Amino acid sequence: MVQKKDGDEAKRRGRPRAYDPEEALRRAMDAFWKSGYSGTSLDDLSAATGMNRPSLYAAFGDKRSLYLKALAYYWQVALGTMRADLAQDRPLADSLMRAYEGALSIYFSGDDRPRGCFVVGTAVTEAMEDAEIRESLMTGFLEFDADFEARFRMARDNRELREDADPATLATLATAVMHTIAIRARSGTPRADLAEFARKAVSAICG
Repeated sequence: MVQKKDGDEAKRRGRPRAYDPEEALRRAMDAFWKSGYSGTSLDDLSAATGMNRPSLYAAFGDKRSLYLKALAYYWQVALGTMRADLAQDRPLADSLMRAYEGALSIYFSGDDRPRGCFVVGTAVTEAMEDAEIRESLMTGFLEFDADFEARFRMARDNRELREDADPATLATLATAVMHTIAIRARSGTPRADLAEFARKAVSAICG
C-alpha cells in the first residue's frame, strides 16, 4: 500500500504542470507589449506565463514563434472588438464612435500606463527585418480597412453618406484615425482628449 502511494506521488510530480494556453498567450502578449519584442527576454516570458523555459518552448516554440502567436491573438481580439461595434444596428457615426471607444479601452488597458496598440508599439519596428511579421502587419491593416469599407458602403447604400462618397478612401481615413489615437495614447495624451479627437474625426468623416 505504501509503495503504491509513493508511486502515485512520483507520477504526480512527473506530470507537466497544467496551464491555460490562452491565458499563457495573453500573459506573454502583455510582456511583449510592455517591453517590445527585443526588450523581452525568455526569462521575462517565463516569469509572465509561470512556465519554465522547456514548457514554454514545448507549448509555443521559440521566442519569435511565441511573438507571432501573440500578434495573431491580438489581431483576433482587436478585429473582433471592432467588428462587433461596427455590426450593430445603429447610425454610422455611433458605430464609428463605438469602434474608437473600444480601441481606447484596449489602448488604456495597462496597469501602470497607457499601452497603446500592441501592433503599432511592437510590430512596426520588427516588420522592417522580419517578412512574416511584416505580412501579419499588412494583413491586419487590410482587414481593418475592409471592415471599415464595408460599413461605409452600407452607410452609402442607406443614404447616410452622399452618393459620391468613396468607401475605400473613407476606410483609409478611419483606419488612420485609429493609428493616431493608438500612438498618442502610448505617448501620454489623456483618454478624454483622444475621445474628443475621435468624435471630431467621426464628424468630419461622416460629413
